[in-house]
Amino acid sequence: MTTPLLSLQGLTKAYPGVVANDQVSFDIGAGEVHALLGENGAGKSTLVKMIYGLVKPDSGTMLLRGQPYAPPEPRAARADGIAMVFQHFSLFDALNVAENVALGMENPPPMGDLASRIRDVSETYGLPLDPYRTVGDLSAGERQRVEIIRCLLQDPKLLIMDEPTSVLTPQEVDILFETLNKLRSEGTSILYISHKLEEIRTLCDHATILRLGKNVGECVPAETSARDMAEMMVGSTLQTPERAGREFGEVALDVSGLSVPAPSEFGTALRNVHMTVRKGEVLGIGGVAGNGQDELLGVLSGETPTPADAVKFNGQPIGKLGPTARRKLGVLSAPEERLGHAAAPDMSLTENALLTGSVREGLERNGFLKWSETQGFAERIIKDFDVRTPGPENAARSLSGGNLQKFVIGREVLQNPEVLVVNQPTWGVDAAAAASIRQAILNLAAKGTAVICISQDLDELMEISDSFAALNEGRLSAPRPTTGLTVDEIGLMMGGAHGMEVAHV
Repeated sequence: MTTPLLSLQGLTKAYPGVVANDQVSFDIGAGEVHALLGENGAGKSTLVKMIYGLVKPDSGTMLLRGQPYAPPEPRAARADGIAMVFQHFSLFDALNVAENVALGMENPPPMGDLASRIRDVSETYGLPLDPYRTVGDLSAGERQRVEIIRCLLQDPKLLIMDEPTSVLTPQEVDILFETLNKLRSEGTSILYISHKLEEIRTLCDHATILRLGKNVGECVPAETSARDMAEMMVGSTLQTPERAGREFGEVALDVSGLSVPAPSEFGTALRNVHMTVRKGEVLGIGGVAGNGQDELLGVLSGETPTPADAVKFNGQPIGKLGPTARRKLGVLSAPEERLGHAAAPDMSLTENALLTGSVREGLERNGFLKWSETQGFAERIIKDFDVRTPGPENAARSLSGGNLQKFVIGREVLQNPEVLVVNQPTWGVDAAAAASIRQAILNLAAKGTAVICISQDLDELMEISDSFAALNEGRLSAPRPTTGLTVDEIGLMMGGAHGMEVAHV
C-alpha cells in the first residue's frame, strides 16, 4: 500500500473538565481531499491545531510521509509543507494584499518580486488578486483569496481549510472548488472542515466523523447522504425544523428612509432603507458579506443612533434610543462577531449572560447583582441550547465557535423579545445545532415575535423566512414573499435590482 501523507495514531488531548480528542486515528492520502466532520465541540479544531503545531498532544503520534512528525510551533509545520486557512481571517485592513502576504512569510522577497509571484500564483489557480489593493476594500471572498494565496506561496503538501465557504457566494464557492480540484490533481492533500454537508459530498474523497472527541466512523461522502452524515455526527435522528401556520399581527418594527454614513473608510453606508416587520413574521435579509449587514444590525440594535423617526417600534420612535433602552422595550439583537461583540472573551458565561440579560431577566436590583439568578439564567441557556461546556463559570473564549454561537443566540431567545434581530445565527454551527437554532427562531415567531434574520446562507433564509430582501452596497431591495421565489430572482436582488423593479421579475 502507498504510504499516507499524514497518519494520526491515537492522538489524545485533554483540558480541565473535557477530553477534546480521545485516541483519534486516521490517514490522509497524497492528493486526497479528506473531510473532518463533527458537531460543535467534537474536537475538530483541537485536532487540526495539533497537526499545525499550535497545540501539543498529551499522547499519540503523527507520521508525515512515514516519518515521525511533532511540530513544536506553526513555523515548523509550514517548513514541513503544512499550511492552514483559518475560519477567521488574520489580515490588516489598512495594508495592501502584498504587505499582508509578506507578514505571513518567514523571509519575504522584495515587495516587487512578491507582487509578481502573487499575480502569477493567483492567475494559475483561478483566484485573481491585485497585490496592491488595500485589504479593507476587498470583499469577504477576495480576503479569503489572500489567505489561500499566502498558503499556496509556501507550496504546501497538506492544506487545512476550516469553514472556507462560510462567507462566500455560490459563485465564489464554485471558483474555490475549481482551485481545490486543481491542487488535488497536482498531488496536494486537503483536510477540509465544513458544516455544509452537500459541499462535502461534492468535493471530498473521504470523511472522518468525530463525536465527543472520538473517531466514530468514516464514509465516502459521494456515496452517503447529507442526512446520514449529520446523523453519524450527532448519533441520533436529525430533526428538521417545522414551520407552524401562523397569522401575522400589527407592524412591530418600521424602518423608513434610513440613510447612515459609513462608520469607517472600510464600512458601508446605508442608503434610503425601508422595511416593515409584523408580529409573528420572519424577514430574511440576504446578501454578500460587506454590503451593509453589520451596519444595519448596528442601527436596529441601537448601537448606531439615527433620527428618531427613522426606526419605530410599535409606532413609537426609537431611533435615538441606545441598546439598553431598546432591550427594555423588547427589541433585542445578536451580532455576527461572537468574540468581542456578542460576548466578552475573558468573562465567564454567567457574566456574559448578565451583559444583555440584566434588564429583561431582572438580574440586578438597586445597583447590586443578583448572582444566583444570573447563574441560573446562564445554566438555562446551556441546558436549553445544548451548549457543550463544563459549566457557566467557564470563559466565553474557552468554547468552540459553534457552542459560543448557541450560547449567544440562546441568551437572546430566552428573553422572549418582541423584536429579535440576528446576524448569521448559525454561522459555523453543525447541522443538528443549526436545526435547533432555526426551530427556536420559528417558535419565537409562532409566539408573535417579529424576527429579522440577516444571513449569507440562502438555504437557511428560504427555510425559515416568510419574506426575503437583499442588501447590496447598503441598499435594501423590496421584500418579496419567499414562497415561489426562484434562485434567479434572488440573484437579481443580491446583485442590486432594488425597489419596485424586483416585483416585476
